Amino acid sequence: MPSGNFGKPNGVDAGGTPIAGGSKSLALPGLVVLASLVVLLLAPLFFNLGSSTGAGAAELAQAETTQPDEAESIRGRLVITEDGERVPVPGAEITVSQGNNIIGTAVSDSDGQWQIEVPAEGIYSVSINVNSLPEGMGLTDPDRQTLTDVSVSEGQSKAVIFRLGEAVGSSVSRVERFANLFFSGLRFGSILALCSVGLSLVFGVSGLVNFAHGEIVTLGALVAFFLNASEGGPQISLLAAAVPAMLITGVLIGGMEIGFWRPLRDRKISLVSLSLVTIGLSFMLRYSFAVVFGTDFRSYRDYNIQDPVEIGWITTTPKNLVIVIISIGLLAGLGLFLMNTRSGIGIRAVSANRELASVAGIDVSNVLLTVWIIGAALSALGGIFYGISEQLDWLMGFRLLLLMFAAVILGGIGTAFGAMLGGFLIGIIVEVSTYWIDSEFKLVVALVVLVAMLMVRPQGLLGLKERTA
Repeated sequence: MPSGNFGKPNGVDAGGTPIAGGSKSLALPGLVVLASLVVLLLAPLFFNLGSSTGAGAAELAQAETTQPDEAESIRGRLVITEDGERVPVPGAEITVSQGNNIIGTAVSDSDGQWQIEVPAEGIYSVSINVNSLPEGMGLTDPDRQTLTDVSVSEGQSKAVIFRLGEAVGSSVSRVERFANLFFSGLRFGSILALCSVGLSLVFGVSGLVNFAHGEIVTLGALVAFFLNASEGGPQISLLAAAVPAMLITGVLIGGMEIGFWRPLRDRKISLVSLSLVTIGLSFMLRYSFAVVFGTDFRSYRDYNIQDPVEIGWITTTPKNLVIVIISIGLLAGLGLFLMNTRSGIGIRAVSANRELASVAGIDVSNVLLTVWIIGAALSALGGIFYGISEQLDWLMGFRLLLLMFAAVILGGIGTAFGAMLGGFLIGIIVEVSTYWIDSEFKLVVALVVLVAMLMVRPQGLLGLKERTA
């Protein structure tokens, strides 16, 4: 990985202006390398990514089989874990609807199985009647009583999961509910922090507002999906797929910096124009994902069904604990890297004053490349974690983009530590707010907090005031 160079700058003069033999000479080779990497990566995806052998989704889809000669249907099996064993739950009422039309109703049999045929492929909603469950039993997450956006393809028997446990109202105290919401916010905040660091660092070092950053998050998640769950991929474990997914995403985005952004900067194109370019790039990548990956929700093969663990008042799954621990560990490592290494000091110096850092002998181009690669790799991991927690689809990064901007601005745009703090705060605010309000309005709360912060402290929590006149 490149590091900040405190020797003689390569390709820039003392004022940061490109000199002969600098990055312009790398433009054509860089574009060729970038195009080659994209073709090598995406060629197999076009042929194989569309069919998945994924075993399930964390909340909506548990497994799916495509049988072209059979009718489409939605099915599932209701079980509850007692003394370490899965016990079927019979007699529960399930309803499938599409819009305002009820498609069908079924009751789970003695083995907990149920199945409802649907008229055609499409998007459906699946609901469970909690009053039909045995006394004292309910959903572990009451917000999941209705599963929306359940996508059924032609000839597919789609399976969904309702997670059952003791009824929340009868066994969970206010303190326990608040503690679980706080931990859920900590998990979501750790994902936001991972994804937001790259967005903030790129702005701090180059001044570029990257509206395509959400697509970097999606790219990392989809590369991991190809390695883990696609029929055309190696189908390795998700743990083994995460590292190469981060590396591939970092290399591709690094190649884009060399072959695309660097030549544009050499032509003295304004930052406003470059930011507009990222909007077009975002659309291009997003719909490319839709073509390659499809518009259905997918899931990784691993870590879909896990028995909950209890830590004090908190009940969660092992995967959520791992997400929080790894995220905090990586963010702490990034902080140490920025504070104690030559490369990290170079990044902070360029972020503070690019021209002065160039005069001091720091290779600004090298620093920019380092920031793009680090930010892309962390964003890829954030996308993988988000896919484990929720589901994979072509819009997953785009949906997170607004919250990433909120995290960066709240913490202090241009600072890595501000993005980390802002990510955790936004994640916790979003989830904990559902203690008092309906979950449909939780994103509004985050934006209200952001607006209030901008009115009180426009530079963000860790940002520095700047003279504007």
